[in-house]
Amino acid sequence: MRYRHVALIGLGLIASSISHAIRRAGMETRITGHARTEKSREEAARLGLGEIFPTAAEAVEGADLVILCVPVGAMADVAREIAPHLAPGATVTDVGSVKQAVIDAVAPHLPPHVEFIPGHPIAGTEHSGPASGFAALFDNRWWLLTPLPEADPRAIARLEAFVTALGARCDQMEPAHHDLVLAVTSHVPHLIAYTMVGVADDLKRVTESEVINYSAAGFRDFTRIAASDPTMWRDVFLNNKPATLEILGRFTEELFALQRAIRTEDGQHLHDYFTRTRAIRRSIIEAGQDTAKPDFGRVGDAERSAG
Repeated sequence: MRYRHVALIGLGLIASSISHAIRRAGMETRITGHARTEKSREEAARLGLGEIFPTAAEAVEGADLVILCVPVGAMADVAREIAPHLAPGATVTDVGSVKQAVIDAVAPHLPPHVEFIPGHPIAGTEHSGPASGFAALFDNRWWLLTPLPEADPRAIARLEAFVTALGARCDQMEPAHHDLVLAVTSHVPHLIAYTMVGVADDLKRVTESEVINYSAAGFRDFTRIAASDPTMWRDVFLNNKPATLEILGRFTEELFALQRAIRTEDGQHLHDYFTRTRAIRRSIIEAGQDTAKPDFGRVGDAERSAG
């Protein structure tokens, strides 16, 4: 059974893309929304993302699906605000990149008459704000759900059907395992990107104009990642500290081993290492999670976003 009324709390890239994808799927669904700033609310209303309300409490009234699309650090306050206004039988989910911290922040505030099914669409761009969304964002991307043990299987199946209708591929995962997996695939890579861009900024022997004008593809990708929403990523690292530090420690060990191989001119070690990691890239392409095109398909993504 499709949802009759979806409330989007937070109106950035993910929420606006959900709104576009709902319409693309032809769902006869009422969409309401709320953003913290008046500027974002006005922009979302102008773009026709839904009925926009000045408070989150008003936006969730009568909704049978509420999607929290705010930074992890804001989840607790939002949950506390909307709790008295949630309809009996409603499902509450989220799109946060960290799951255990979201569960700890949100679950204590929700009434027993709603279903809480945490979620995470593994999709995005470096852009943010209501105008950044586009309907194809979730196509063939994974949308992970981390339901609590007491969650109603029927509510889970209904949410799975919804995200699949948006174009995503759905799977379930334990919250702690999710946080470890994402530390490997997303969180630490973002931290490395921020660090590399910071190193370039601090290296005074290389001028800013040289960094900008002569950027090779690898550094350009770092800057694309490092352009992501700083508030969101600050909250991700603060709320996924154990997994991030574990993977960062392993990364440091690998980096030291490569540093030693370069210093000792151990070409065989370097070649074997790069051969093994190259195979992972091929596997990602074969799984349909990226393209082998030189631009990684990003020109097409940009065109869709602009449309």
